[in-house]
Amino acid sequence: MNAEPLYKKLLENLRKRTQLGPFELVGLAMGGAWIAERLAKDLGLPHYGVINVAFHRDDYAEKGMTALRTASTMPTHLPFDVNGASVILIDDVLLTGRTLRAALNELFDFGRPAQVELMVLADRGKRELPVSADFVAEHIQVPEEQILVLEKDAAGNFSFQLEERV
Repeated sequence: MNAEPLYKKLLENLRKRTQLGPFELVGLAMGGAWIAERLAKDLGLPHYGVINVAFHRDDYAEKGMTALRTASTMPTHLPFDVNGASVILIDDVLLTGRTLRAALNELFDFGRPAQVELMVLADRGKRELPVSADFVAEHIQVPEEQILVLEKDAAGNFSFQLEERV
């Protein structure tokens, strides 16, 4: 599934959002960070941040080495002062809300932002926590036994692949 039209919706929303004042972009590793990187480039922003939720996940014991690998390949990096910042968290897929909870825990380890907004390419519904995105490019229904995986090709274009839940 081509995710480029969804990306363009996020980009347009951020262009409008710039009129409301300064903000910092922070993408959740991996897919959200890819999106944040491209948004920062397309908007001419000086930087973007990355949050790796590996050590704040409530399923860390189950993820084990997978969590450690992601943490080492794309660690948390916030090139701005979090205290008082207006932060826009970006993720590829919102489902239960547990990843976002972990992201907020990681973000608050670095300071206390003035505001946090959430943007996602795809919202699958099925929340387990009281979380909603401020901007959703598209609501997507996927069978529960499948997951949406964001992929980026050599040119930097995005697509979603359906994979069986392991």
